[in-house]
Amino acid sequence: MKTHEQSTQSTHEQGAAAAGPAVVNPAAVSPAAAVAAAAAAAGAGHDGAITVTTEGLPEWLDPVARAARTIEPDQLSRFLPPESGAGRQSAVLVLFGEGERGPELLLMERSGSLRSHAGQPSFPGGALDPEDGDQATTGPLRAALREAREETGLDPRGVQIFGVLPRLYIPVSGFVVTPVLGWWRSPSPVGVVDPGETARVFTVPVADLTDPANRATTVHPSGHRGPAFLVESALVWGFTAGVIDRILHFAGWERPWDTAKQVPLDWRA
Repeated sequence: MKTHEQSTQSTHEQGAAAAGPAVVNPAAVSPAAAVAAAAAAAGAGHDGAITVTTEGLPEWLDPVARAARTIEPDQLSRFLPPESGAGRQSAVLVLFGEGERGPELLLMERSGSLRSHAGQPSFPGGALDPEDGDQATTGPLRAALREAREETGLDPRGVQIFGVLPRLYIPVSGFVVTPVLGWWRSPSPVGVVDPGETARVFTVPVADLTDPANRATTVHPSGHRGPAFLVESALVWGFTAGVIDRILHFAGWERPWDTAKQVPLDWRA
């Protein structure tokens, strides 16, 4: 799989792949769907109006788009935002593209010098800034695109936002995170922009994420057990792995895997 470093930036080649059916009830409407609808009707972003649309999506992404419209917060995670409203609002960009091996996800490895989640593979993303706007509508969308640009050099003009997942909570850092779903309609070169924030930028084929040989579980020092992926010489775990795991499940892409397989958090390929 391609690894995108600043010195060897490259673009994605276009391909096509088929995916299985979604396993959600299309008659239901989730809170995240309401957020996406409000965002689609609200203000403008850095490069013009922010639009949330599924028009023109490749067919293989249809199950993900359907799941985003119906999935409930407690179907994604047991860690939900505090009812008190506490927590720092943030967003991540869950960006799907098409590469040499078909559908893929854009990930990055956070710098080891960061205060939160240092050295962990993650989606591009971060906290909302005041200029991002209303946290209930377009704020998370703008933040996800802005942070992806700052961390990976991604050109937001090539990204089509097609859905929003429910807000989730990361207890260890106190972040309330909105996963923003994007389709990399017009790929652009990506790589490390600031080594103080990002150690590397890479893409992972969905086929590798669904491969049972690449799946495992990890146990956090707090005792929480969660899914993990052993891909691209990296251990993807925690919040990022949890979101990927649920997307694979609700899109109907998940394959049976050994949930008893456990790897330590310091795993290295």
